[in-house]
Amino acid sequence: MKIILVGGGTSGHINPALNIAEYIMNADKSVEILYVGSKKGIEVEFAKRVGLNFNGITVSGFSRKHDLEAAKKNIIAIKNVVVSSFESRKILKSFKPDICIGTGGYVMGSFLYSAHLSGIPYVIQEQNSIPGFTTKILSKHARAVFLGSEDAKKYIKNKNCIVSGNPIKSNFCVLSKDEAKKKLGINNDLPLILSFGGSLGSPVINNVMLEVMKTKRYNHIHGYGKNNKDFAERVKDYPLIQEYIYNMPECMAACDLIICRSGAMTLSELATIGKPAILIPSPNVTNNHQFHNAMSYSKKFVSTVIEEKNLTKDLLIKSIDELLDKNVVPQINNACEIIYNFLKSVVKQ
Repeated sequence: MKIILVGGGTSGHINPALNIAEYIMNADKSVEILYVGSKKGIEVEFAKRVGLNFNGITVSGFSRKHDLEAAKKNIIAIKNVVVSSFESRKILKSFKPDICIGTGGYVMGSFLYSAHLSGIPYVIQEQNSIPGFTTKILSKHARAVFLGSEDAKKYIKNKNCIVSGNPIKSNFCVLSKDEAKKKLGINNDLPLILSFGGSLGSPVINNVMLEVMKTKRYNHIHGYGKNNKDFAERVKDYPLIQEYIYNMPECMAACDLIICRSGAMTLSELATIGKPAILIPSPNVTNNHQFHNAMSYSKKFVSTVIEEKNLTKDLLIKSIDELLDKNVVPQINNACEIIYNFLKSVVKQ
């Protein structure tokens, strides 16, 4: 079987693709997988790190604003749609996939539509409670749409919607807390807080977390994000502060509480690892979908939702102390298995 995975822009779209790829490669060594993403996206580095072959296409996002800069951006985006369509057809003709998997972001738009025009079947994996625009448009031609949340079903015009949960890494829940802390070199009894503001980072979360760190009430692992490199100098005295947390399963296993955005993939990992969480939805996303993700999650799992505009050091410390040591029942996640079994059934037809 030959599979093309396409998705990008943020780690929330990239990690599902990588996790599906990891599962399939472990399940069947004969499967060939190609990752397609933006030539200038962070998915280039992510794919390289896990050893996936990568092809880039020329894409850029549209702006919903109504000013001159937005108009210029949209003209470039339209031009890139045409360019990426030719590039997509070239990749499809060369690789000859049996099926394609889209995991979100504008990069999958022209590519999956090109696959459709070429008669190549595709499926979509949608992470969020409110699906993105690209998913809504492409879903009608998909063989199936795999959903991370039941709430997304009402937005999808496809009868074959499968609520599978979101695909997470196979090595979640492998280490115990003590094993993970030992591996990270943490040997004192202070509560361990894991915090991050997404792959690009959040200045608001970074600044408030630094104030919390200065109290020395807790141990800290913190990811400050790609767009906040200047923050590194301010936290040079804290050894477990880094731009991006690549060993997330270890860190989640080791910690007592997690402070994070409410991207759909992060919430799926939280549910699987079984840890209390403080959720700070990003206010800078389409349809405010992170807030809806957080509210949906908080109905089922031990967590507190704090909107970014209300975030302060004192409120955060109060919320941490209220949630520490609360028991959470982990949720079984077999999304990768569900998706892979469906792919095999389509290819056999």
